Amino acid sequence: MKRILFSSLLFLFILSPLLAAQTPAEIELVESIPVETSLDNPDIRNTLEVWLELIEGAHSTIDLEQFYLSHQAGESLDQVITALQAAARRGVRVRILADARMHKTYPVLIDSLGKWENITARLIDFGTLAGGIQHAKYMVIDGESLFLGSQNFDWRALTHIHELGIRIRSTQVVSIYQELFELDWRLADGTPADTSRPVIQPRLYETPIRLLTSEYGPAIIQPTFSPRALIPDTTLWCEEQIVRLLDGAQREIALQFLSYSPRSRNGGAEDPLDGALRRAAARNVRVRLLVADWQKGSRAEAALKELAQLPNIEASFSVIPEWSGGYISYARVEHCKYILVDGEAFWLGTSNAARSYFHTSRNAGMTVRSAPLVGRLLQIFNKSWESPYAERIDPGASYAPRRHDGE
Repeated sequence: MKRILFSSLLFLFILSPLLAAQTPAEIELVESIPVETSLDNPDIRNTLEVWLELIEGAHSTIDLEQFYLSHQAGESLDQVITALQAAARRGVRVRILADARMHKTYPVLIDSLGKWENITARLIDFGTLAGGIQHAKYMVIDGESLFLGSQNFDWRALTHIHELGIRIRSTQVVSIYQELFELDWRLADGTPADTSRPVIQPRLYETPIRLLTSEYGPAIIQPTFSPRALIPDTTLWCEEQIVRLLDGAQREIALQFLSYSPRSRNGGAEDPLDGALRRAAARNVRVRLLVADWQKGSRAEAALKELAQLPNIEASFSVIPEWSGGYISYARVEHCKYILVDGEAFWLGTSNAARSYFHTSRNAGMTVRSAPLVGRLLQIFNKSWESPYAERIDPGASYAPRRHDGE
């Protein structure tokens, strides 16, 4: 009996530092589903509900960084705009940051919100800073909660596009994304930046971060950002973290993106992500890639066909039917951006699978090690992969482009 008691006390003594290193936290997957499709997951809350909960629960600050803001009267985004205005009225400081180039296309909403008391809006010109765009999509609430995902601040993203995001409540994790926002907020105000070297030297943060979540148990979080020359900590560079994740795969990789384009417009250098997938397939890892049918007829189509011919690689287009109420530009698509590896880890973020998103544009994401979360994400992936909307890419087929613009 004494031996058992001693063994139990010894086990707790050894385990206690590990438990102490874990911070109580909340993690939640969040989705948007195109109406009139079968992709809904009843146990996954929708984006509108979560955005409203975060904004309505804000006490002091709301920091929102988005590619653009687009509104259409009578749509669900009305409720989010109203919630932001109500937060400002009760004294919450709201800061909104968006891409300067896209502001030319969608100026109305951000300009009107920026006129409200307690709401400040700025534009950041990533074309001048790094040659790309501000493509990140996240919000930080009270320095405590983070929402990050593929969802643009767009009425279409709530009801006509398949999106996937993640909500995290953990000051330890959220503080790193808050620092990214503060950096971009300064850059948008004209603070000079030397893009030839990192703004801040490597290893600023102690990552990865070990959390103990209320629903999924232990989880290990690694924030990821792009481009490398303009991130708070260069060890968090997204492309490097993704390639490391893929190179560690032993059994299976499942990934979904709006677009997959391993070749730049002028040919360019070999794409590290594409190379990692090829290396994985060569060591007999099963690779499944799902991309939107907006890739049909594009420069990327040939690369996708080439990839689909390799042993151990399967690739499909996702084809979401048009809405019964008529054509909607830049909608009716799967816009999710995530990678699953071996049932153990995933990356989720705002980048599409193309070199420019990692090298010249602002993007944000995270890798997460949690078998239960990966298992749930794999169910979401399989639902799309096995759905009537998935169309296997035929290397010998000729594909016509699908219209998705506003013309």
